Amino acid sequence: MGEQPIFSTRAHVFQIDPSTKKNWVPTSSHAVTVSYFYDSTRNVYRIISLDGSKAIINSTITPNMTFTKTSQKFGQWADSRANTVYGLGFSSESHLLKFAEKFAEFKEAARLAKEKSQEKTELSSSPSQESAPGDLSSEGVNGTDVERVAPPPEPPRAEPSHNATLPFSTSSSSINKHWEAELEALKGNNAKLTAALLESTANVKQWKQQLAAYQEEAERLHKRVTELECVSGQTMVIKTQKSELNQTIEELQQALNAKEEELQRLKAEMESVHEFMSEKETLIQKLHDVETKNRSLETQLTQLEQRLENIHQERETFRRTLRALLELLDGKIFEMTELRHTLAKLMESS
Repeated sequence: MGEQPIFSTRAHVFQIDPSTKKNWVPTSSHAVTVSYFYDSTRNVYRIISLDGSKAIINSTITPNMTFTKTSQKFGQWADSRANTVYGLGFSSESHLLKFAEKFAEFKEAARLAKEKSQEKTELSSSPSQESAPGDLSSEGVNGTDVERVAPPPEPPRAEPSHNATLPFSTSSSSINKHWEAELEALKGNNAKLTAALLESTANVKQWKQQLAAYQEEAERLHKRVTELECVSGQTMVIKTQKSELNQTIEELQQALNAKEEELQRLKAEMESVHEFMSEKETLIQKLHDVETKNRSLETQLTQLEQRLENIHQERETFRRTLRALLELLDGKIFEMTELRHTLAKLMESS
């Protein structure tokens, strides 16, 4: 699976001033992402932080590390491999406590992993009787321990002392045979040890070559891991940007949904407006018809008023005519009355 992030937080990153070893030097102008990574292949925990494409923290957690809380929002730890002290400033004490809790947890996991690795190494390197010469030669890389393997051939040097005492012994022949057998056995063992030593020396050379090859491969893998760390950091940044973009898209989608709802509401209002406009046109048409009827009625009223005025004038003329006739009739009646009186007087006088 490779190296995967297992916990992330945000903090301001500092490093101790290498000249004074007292002052803190900020390595980031703003809060950056600080992550714990676990490499399942090497069983290693690391703290990594990137500022853009630059790695400002690359610290492997070891069992002898200690994360120290120096204030409510600041903590630090020393990295002997990087020859520096890292400091983190958090936005709250809860973030600091969570980071310290994870540090202690992964430190304990690193300790257990180291113990298991040592147990496996001890089991794989435990010597047997057949491999003892090889182990001795593996220790003789510097040339001094090879001399420690040489002492087994020394017993033959004891032969003169034994041979010197044999003539004085009553059973010299049997003792000579015994020591001769011991000498032959020691010579055989010496030959075996010498062969094993030569073989071990050849193995040491081969192991040195393999070790150099492994070191070159380790350097290549380390460079590759560093490159992958940068890529992984960029992937984390891309993931962060992707999450931010997804959040922005969700917000825009919500805004779009709100706009669509507003559009639907406006469409409904437009339909209502269209209905109102239709009703308005109907009312305007009705109003126009009423106004036409009103004008017609006004014309008829004017005609009626004119006719009424004419009637009034005719009645006034008729009244004046009738009054004139009455006056004329009164005059005629008066004249006839006078005429009657005159006639009556005439009748009386006659």
